[in-house]
This record gives sequence, C-alpha cells and structure tokens, in this order.
Amino acid sequence: METLVVPQGEFELARFPVRKNDRLRAWDAADEYLLQHVADSRPHGDQPAEPAVLVVNGGPGTLAVGLVAGGATDVRVMSDSYLDHVGTEENLRRNGFDPAAVTLMGPFGLDAPEAPPVDLVLMKIPKSSALLEDQLCRISPHLSPGAVVVAAAMSKHIHTSTLQLFERILGPTTTSLARKKAPASSSARPRPTGNRRRARGRRAYPTGGGGLVLVNHANVFSREKLDIGTRFLLDHLPAVEGPAHVVDLGCGNGVVGLAIAATAPEAHVTFVDESFMAVASAAATYAENLGEDRAATSARFAVGDTLFHLQSGDPIERGSIDLVVNNPPFHDDHAVGDAIAWQMFTEAHGALAIGGELRVVGNRHLAYHAKLKRIFGNCRVVASNSRFVVYSALRT
Repeated sequence: METLVVPQGEFELARFPVRKNDRLRAWDAADEYLLQHVADSRPHGDQPAEPAVLVVNGGPGTLAVGLVAGGATDVRVMSDSYLDHVGTEENLRRNGFDPAAVTLMGPFGLDAPEAPPVDLVLMKIPKSSALLEDQLCRISPHLSPGAVVVAAAMSKHIHTSTLQLFERILGPTTTSLARKKAPASSSARPRPTGNRRRARGRRAYPTGGGGLVLVNHANVFSREKLDIGTRFLLDHLPAVEGPAHVVDLGCGNGVVGLAIAATAPEAHVTFVDESFMAVASAAATYAENLGEDRAATSARFAVGDTLFHLQSGDPIERGSIDLVVNNPPFHDDHAVGDAIAWQMFTEAHGALAIGGELRVVGNRHLAYHAKLKRIFGNCRVVASNSRFVVYSALRT
C-alpha cells in the first residue's frame, strides 16, 4: 500500500482485492491530474456552487476519496466493474470516510437507476474505444446545462480518434498539455439533450457452426467475434447429465454456459462475472437462444467479485457445484499476470462438490497445470493445440 499526495490530502490506497506483493498502485498520473484539476477549478457559468460530480472508470476509489476529502457532497461513481465498487468502499473506509458518502452504480441505462443531472464528469479514458463511445453516449443525456466533462489518460492511450469521439458525441473539445504523461480532454459545451447520440448498446453475432447467437455489450471481451480460446474450450466441454449445477465463472457473454445448457436441459447454470456488461450480455445471450422462460427457471446471472461475494442474492454455497467452466483473463487492466486465474481456481475448488470438475482453457505459456495441481492435487490435459490447452481438475 502506498500514499497518494494530492491537493485534497494524503491518502493510503490499495487495489482490490488486496494481494500480497502487488506491485501495481491504486492510482496513476491520470488520477493525480484530475484531482489537481478539481483543486484548481472553480464552478463557472451556470454551474452550481456544489456541483453534482460523476466519476467514470475511477478504479478502486482514488478519485472518490479525493473528492470526498475535498468537500464534495454529491459524488456518484459509475463503473462497469463491481471490483471497483468494492475497492471504492474499502478505500473510503481505510481513509476514515463513510462509504455512503458516494453513490455507486453500474453503467447508465444498464444497471444504474435514473438520477438527477450531473454538473461535472471526471473520466479516466478506457483503453477500448468501443467502451469509450458507449460511455460517452450513456452519460450524455444526464448532463446538466453548462456541464463540464474532463477526461484523462496516460498519453500513450490517447489518439486522434479518441478526441474525435468527444467532439462527435459531446461537442467542442479542447486538449491540455501533458503532465506526467497524462493529457486531458475537456468538453465545456455539450450539445442539447435532444441532439445527443444514444449508446449503440449490445451487438449480436452468430458463433459460426454452433448455431448460437451471442450478445455483447461494449465492455465484453472479444465483442466482435468469438475468441479462439473460448472456441477451443467449446470443442472440449464435458458431457453434463441430469440436474447438475454448473457455474460459468468469468462468463463474459455466457457462450460456454449456454453451450452446456443447450445440450443439458435439466442443468441449472449460474453465470458470474465482475462486469455488469458481461452479466447483462450473458443474460441476453441465454434468452436469445433458449428463451426468457427457461432463463427464469434454469439460470442465474450474478455480478460479483468472487463466487462467495455476489452483489445480490445468496452467494454460491461451498461444496455445491458439479462443474465449473472457466476461461480466465490474464490481463489486469494494462498489466499481465496470473493473480486473477489463481483466485478463480481457488474459488472453483471451494465451490465444487466432491467429485466435481473444473474445466479450464488457457494459453500454453501460462502453464496452468502447475497451479491446478497445487490447488486440486490433480490435473489432466483434455486437449491441446499450438496455442491453447484445455485442463480438467477434480475436487477430491
């Protein structure tokens, strides 16, 4: 854990979940830039003296902590990541603030309820242009007259096309000089609400030979086509019989769990992801292919940071699952690592019943077999090719 020093104060901040020997900080130069901007700015034009502030992509709460410490009284945090929500609450507590001082929400129009207009938006620009476009369209109708949008990112992640999105969706945009490699783009004159663009929302495409239609919101991995790792896992799924309880862990658009449900009508499939957009995509994918009635009776769609900490409803009961299917990510924001896979494998082991199976796919170089043997005490290779390996590990 490190100390952030900004005009609003000094704060102890940690990424969430807290991991031993984590070398990544809970903030970057973009956070520092935005908090400095707030400290240097004063409401102008028809902005209120106490503006309603919306934080977009604020990570584990760095901006929220700084804003609350600086006296902001109406702070809303919009993120597609439930982990960011939990991290924001933890960092507020860590620095002596009540988590209730901020309002946490998923993407507007997807998970977030209707809310009063926003006067100031502080955004950390995501690396995905599709997600940026989607978010700008989602926040645009919620801006008050005279609202200001200030966005920042590390300079290597800002391109001409990035600025063009701001111009096209919000209106006239100016750019700042880089400070610690974090330039900002600011739009002080958003278009009237009636002229603002709507979010493109979900995108659907067929899987190819599988006969399934997949629905993807903007922040879902490989939203344009089925990724080759998942495709390889789909070719090597176990047979499921009877009323088995299956978990699609890190479900994304839900195609793996759906493939099982399509061939195992008695199975109950739980789709879990920490992304609101992923879970919404999985629910839409399931309903698109198997119908809303079956989705209501044979499936569950849950946002959570672990199988045992879900946003709503009861957590997964330990020792209750027959099969967990998983294609773990090996990128954590801009960093590459295996911490997420370790967590997923450990959760799967705890959730599986005796004799239950974890079926997982991974790139060959990640050597998941070593991790699985340490956690499960066993691991076998189901299939492999030049890039991917499908593993099976049993709870004994």
